[in-house]
Amino acid sequence: MDVDDIRRVTVLGAGSMGHGITEVTALAGYDVVMRDIEEDIVEEGYDSIRWSLEKLSEKGLVDQDPEEVLGRISTAVDLEEAVADADLVIEAAPEQMEIKKDVFGDLAEFAPEDAILASNTSSLSITEIASVTDDPSRVVGMHYFNPPVKMDLVEVIYGAETSDETAEAAYAFVESCEKTPIFVRKDVNGFVVNSVLGPFGDEAAWMVSEGEATVEQTDAAMVHQRGYPMGPFELSDMTGIDIGYHIRKEAGKPIPPIVQEKVDAEELGQKTGKGYYDYEDGGGTTYEPGDGEGFDTLRIEARMVNEAAKLIGNDVATAEAIDTGMRLGTGFPEGPCRRADKEGLDTILDKLRTLHDETGADRYEPADYLVELVESGKTGEDAGEGFYSYGGSDGERDYHTIQHSLREDGLLEITLDRPERLNALNGDLMEEVQHLLDSTPEDDVRAVTFEGTGDRAFSAGADITGFAGLEPHEVGVTEFFEAVANYPKPTLAKIDGFCLGGGHELALACDLRIATEDSEFGFPEINLGLIPGGGGTQRAMRMLTDARAKELVFRGHRIDAELAEEWGLINRAVDDDEFDDVVAEYLDDLLTGPPVALRKAKQVMNAGRDQDLSAGLELESQAFGLLLGTEDMQEGAAAFMEDRDPEFEGK
Repeated sequence: MDVDDIRRVTVLGAGSMGHGITEVTALAGYDVVMRDIEEDIVEEGYDSIRWSLEKLSEKGLVDQDPEEVLGRISTAVDLEEAVADADLVIEAAPEQMEIKKDVFGDLAEFAPEDAILASNTSSLSITEIASVTDDPSRVVGMHYFNPPVKMDLVEVIYGAETSDETAEAAYAFVESCEKTPIFVRKDVNGFVVNSVLGPFGDEAAWMVSEGEATVEQTDAAMVHQRGYPMGPFELSDMTGIDIGYHIRKEAGKPIPPIVQEKVDAEELGQKTGKGYYDYEDGGGTTYEPGDGEGFDTLRIEARMVNEAAKLIGNDVATAEAIDTGMRLGTGFPEGPCRRADKEGLDTILDKLRTLHDETGADRYEPADYLVELVESGKTGEDAGEGFYSYGGSDGERDYHTIQHSLREDGLLEITLDRPERLNALNGDLMEEVQHLLDSTPEDDVRAVTFEGTGDRAFSAGADITGFAGLEPHEVGVTEFFEAVANYPKPTLAKIDGFCLGGGHELALACDLRIATEDSEFGFPEINLGLIPGGGGTQRAMRMLTDARAKELVFRGHRIDAELAEEWGLINRAVDDDEFDDVVAEYLDDLLTGPPVALRKAKQVMNAGRDQDLSAGLELESQAFGLLLGTEDMQEGAAAFMEDRDPEFEGK
């Protein structure tokens, strides 16, 4: 079955995952049947969907009428009735193998013989679930993350007999729902995200159990030194200490003593009021930024990298899929493969070997693939290749935070691709944009556009987690904005959504700015005790009146696109439906205009802006004289006399 054949979807389960998957599917335009074993459960799930849709609508996060979306959802209790016409069935029953098998046994009897049968399991074997069906080739894992409406990631998991056709249709279905799928090509315990995340809590628990660190020291170091959104113990308290405990038990892995103690005492985290921290009398986490001094963060990260290397070496997933999964599924500031390439794979391997020699513990045994990379000289970014390629003399390289394309008409399109962080700027993204601009032959480019992935943000600012552990003198971000501002060809920012902080500075560094009416602009840095650090204060002062520029910076408030246009901060604020057409009109002028004259115009206007009038006029006069001798000028004059459109060639 192809994704185009999927029209009707049945979701089995109306609990938090079931009704969330139902909502996501209905929002994507599919007709959905939501089924559970009791009418009360189904009604409660339906009411939860209604509440969620109304909240999303109130916040402007969806532009569909909640009643219209609800109109695509029907409910059922009878399983045979629920799946009778389904093209895709997504099971979201409790996480117990016997229950899953019972459901899939019934699906083999009641669902259409060509329907795709998917399980939302987070850890159970797809192969074993599929074993009770008549055709395991049509069974696939589709692991949504909680809550499905907010979380962008879905793991698409092969069972031993899942066909490529089935997996690819499931992958395409996830994309049609505006979620991000990653392939898990073998049915391994924990799939991708939970496999790589496991050592984050496991190794931390061993270190505390063995008296090498404290809970507070561990969490403080991982959050404030390495930029993770939560510390290992804080995360365990939130998800439930018993969850990680049972996953380790099921996988046959040793249990760190501190974990066993908490489970025995029934201190399971936030849900019991006490775990590694006290949530009743103590108010939760107690670590401070400085508590992480002296903690060995590499010990935890080396184990996560090792798990990633095992997955890649065993053809379970690619480095790109792993890093995407960890960023979207856990909120990590960057994926472990990318972080390891920057650290040096030889450093990672040395750490694992040292720990293995000292302890003899199996968990430190280096993955074969990691050893192969290091022994072949592929030790990471400094070597030009590691998990990723960083380009040789031809400039070719893998990019991880941007997408790009160079059209035949000379338009270089750059898309900021960090949707899990609202396209926030970090060191990798800024470096990758600069590398792309530097390595793309200028003669092939006539204009550049910048935009953000999705419709929520152009860029919501600088990702402060990306600067964790840096000293003040190491945060040099101005070079990036200057590279954009000084690029010799015209640049245009296509703004749809939040354009804040560093994202706002990027937009101001562009020559032209077009925004949807729902977009918002501002410099919120002052609310963090900071100021714009990428030229925002200076560019705003030169574009706006002093009072308006200072209002943006001093107050830290946002303004809408209409006011931004009125102030002169952007060129146009347009309705969503007109956005692409207006952008196309601007680009047509840039792409068909005289390249040499456009380059000179940008050069003269940028340089002359900061000089007195007489110096600026001199620059203009010199450029004008140079342009008089160009072939483009002769073509422009001839086209004018002949009443035709000119065809400029940049000569």
